[in-house]
Amino acid sequence: METDTFLGFAFILLGAMCGGSFGLPSKFVAKDTPWEVLWGPFFLFVTILIPVLLFPFIADGLFATCREAGWGIIIWPVAFGFLWGLGSMTLGLSFAFIGLSLAYAINYGGQIILGSMGPILIHAPGELAQTHGFVIMAGVAICLAGVVVCGKAAILKSQSTEAGDAEKKRDSATMMKGLIVAFLSGLLCACYSIAFSFGGKVMEISQTSFGNAPWRTTFVITALVLWGGAFSSLAYCAFKLTKNQTWGQLTRAAIGRTLVIALIMALLHDGAILFWGLGASRLGALGVGVGYAVFMSFAIIVGNVNGFLTGEWKKASQQSVRWIAAGLVVLIIGVSVLAKGNIMKTNAAPATDVQEQQATE
Repeated sequence: METDTFLGFAFILLGAMCGGSFGLPSKFVAKDTPWEVLWGPFFLFVTILIPVLLFPFIADGLFATCREAGWGIIIWPVAFGFLWGLGSMTLGLSFAFIGLSLAYAINYGGQIILGSMGPILIHAPGELAQTHGFVIMAGVAICLAGVVVCGKAAILKSQSTEAGDAEKKRDSATMMKGLIVAFLSGLLCACYSIAFSFGGKVMEISQTSFGNAPWRTTFVITALVLWGGAFSSLAYCAFKLTKNQTWGQLTRAAIGRTLVIALIMALLHDGAILFWGLGASRLGALGVGVGYAVFMSFAIIVGNVNGFLTGEWKKASQQSVRWIAAGLVVLIIGVSVLAKGNIMKTNAAPATDVQEQQATE
């Protein structure tokens, strides 16, 4: 595909807006809607219906590619997709615990840390001893510091409420649980990137046997990751629906509004994947480093803007707001350092499957 820097960044920014906003519609469900009644349909749309109905029109021969690759090859994207599904499910829980703003910051911080290091540690650990490896590790350390700063902001926020001492203790406990869940969800969501590091052969088959452009081949791997995630995310939602006896709410007359919200969330989620692929493919070598940094940084900013606009920080102290702002700045600096490391890595040697696929998250 022809390089077009302006259009490439435009698509990446659009994808980041989708990625940073997919949790926003969840704010508008009825207050008494159980978590699983919204997120169950969301995961059904994201992991099953959209990939099955839409992805074959993007990547020709999607199912045939999987058959030609064989189970021995596709098992790894599916297995890491299972872990990604656990991460996405727990991200949904963290939205309920600590809100959009903090959940996005902590989750994306975790994703950046493991998503950057995981493929290298698995496939090419020796690269960490090279110059670009030290730069990447420095970026990861800065991102980890950013997560810590955001966690400090969360603690200050919970301490600045106007509630009584007993309620403050409950809020603090919920906040701490939410921070842990959000960070773990980020580490698990990073398995999306690791899954792609095992997808070189599948994308090669998609390109050579079915004539797909490189960015289209990524949708075959994306489908495998999402289908793997269906097992974990939908199983948990089914467990919650059974445990809480809320299956019946899926047949209520008022369920239509909830399903529309779940569908909008799913379209935003998968829209981020689509626009990232369109953008990165138009940036050439810039897609690996600079494009990734722009996408992650803007997605973090969008997620926090949505949190502020919906009043999550309305009663928080100015000190906590300053800390979350500082945490976002540190995260963005860390992503930028990672981008520099990825550019150095790309320039040091011809791009390998691992190098190219790392940028797909």
